Amino acid sequence: MTAKPLSGKEFAAAIRADVTTRAARLTEAGTPPRLTVVTATKDESSAWYVSSIAKAATKAGITCDVLDLGPDATVDSIRQTLRELSADPTVHGIIMQTPLPDGIRLDNVAEAISVEKDVDGANPASLGRLAVGRPAFASATAEAVIELLDHHAVPISGSHVAVVGRSAVVGKPLAHLLLNRDATVTVCHSRTRDLPTITDRADILVAAVGRAGLITPAHIGKNTVVIDVGTNATDDGLVGDVAPEAAETASALTPVPGGVGPVTTALLLRHTVQAAEQQRA
Repeated sequence: MTAKPLSGKEFAAAIRADVTTRAARLTEAGTPPRLTVVTATKDESSAWYVSSIAKAATKAGITCDVLDLGPDATVDSIRQTLRELSADPTVHGIIMQTPLPDGIRLDNVAEAISVEKDVDGANPASLGRLAVGRPAFASATAEAVIELLDHHAVPISGSHVAVVGRSAVVGKPLAHLLLNRDATVTVCHSRTRDLPTITDRADILVAAVGRAGLITPAHIGKNTVVIDVGTNATDDGLVGDVAPEAAETASALTPVPGGVGPVTTALLLRHTVQAAEQQRA
């Protein structure tokens, strides 16, 4: 058996089309949507990702500013920048791009982002709101997993979902989103004992660790749907957390690239438009 591919490209294109229509309406009404991405790194892969967001935003009719504070930025300078952007009525969405300078944690600076403009769910307050079911923007990557499952008609309610990875960017917000959809969720991590015995019983397995080839056929049951969130740069190109041979075991599998990634970018744009609509109201 070869796993059914759960592509995200066509779905992402549909999201971007809707965003483009909504952005045009906002612009015509006098509120052109604007996204600001703040960086503080010279990381080349990060620069490529930010560039791809900016290009996608421009195509959708969203102004995207990239504000580079440089690798010598401090906690205070980053927080001050984020506070100023949060107070700027012409800015509707804010992303604090990682990695950050050594010794600076994302949650320590992201709490300066207004929750209403926190379009990638980086502020700990946004995660707290998700945990209790209050309105907030989720991490776009975590939400992309939910959206892809829905798009491909994979049932969430009542399913056992094993999430491998507990980061505040993917694993934790995704667990809350899944619980809100009535899934039974097991969050696994580096201290989990005998990982395959947990994951191979799951209806849905989400790999979000950032380690190429971590998930092998031994981790996957014969009817398991696998969502690969990993994006690992190798000499052979971009690969996920799921080993290629896992496609012979899983019932369905997202490709890398072309699965979660394009949906994540599209959702960042949708969140920005939603934020502009809410701030205009």
